[in-house]
Amino acid sequence: MTENGQFPEGFLWGGATAANQCEGAYNQDGRGLANVDVVPIGPGREAIITGQKKMFSFEEGYFYPAKEAIDMYHHYKEDIALFAEMGFKTYRLSIAWTRIFPQGDEAEPNEAGLAFYEDLFKECHKYGIEPLVTITHFDCPMHLIREYGGW
Repeated sequence: MTENGQFPEGFLWGGATAANQCEGAYNQDGRGLANVDVVPIGPGREAIITGQKKMFSFEEGYFYPAKEAIDMYHHYKEDIALFAEMGFKTYRLSIAWTRIFPQGDEAEPNEAGLAFYEDLFKECHKYGIEPLVTITHFDCPMHLIREYGGW
């Protein structure tokens, strides 16, 4: 902060999310399953995160918050309008690897996934918000884990 209590010129005021924490739509428009999708909340979570228990798909009796999250995939326009209302100038977000490359080892990207992020970036720019992208945020396609043991 400056002497008069203001943020300095060029300060990047904004917020951040991780794709698995907000997008939802885990199985829509060609998106593949990621390791972060099959991490439940509640009992057993720590054992799965630390690798003591292997979970490669959804199991009965668990709640998986990443499946739906806040459904930003379908509501990003409203969400970004709220960011603008808060005065955000930047938005740090991660890209869901499995939305672009559903299996993780395809030769060609999933066009629907690319279109989603392109539309999201355009919506940010509409409000003068600069996207700041994290390429990966702890996510790995389950196909790579099954086939090769991970990334």
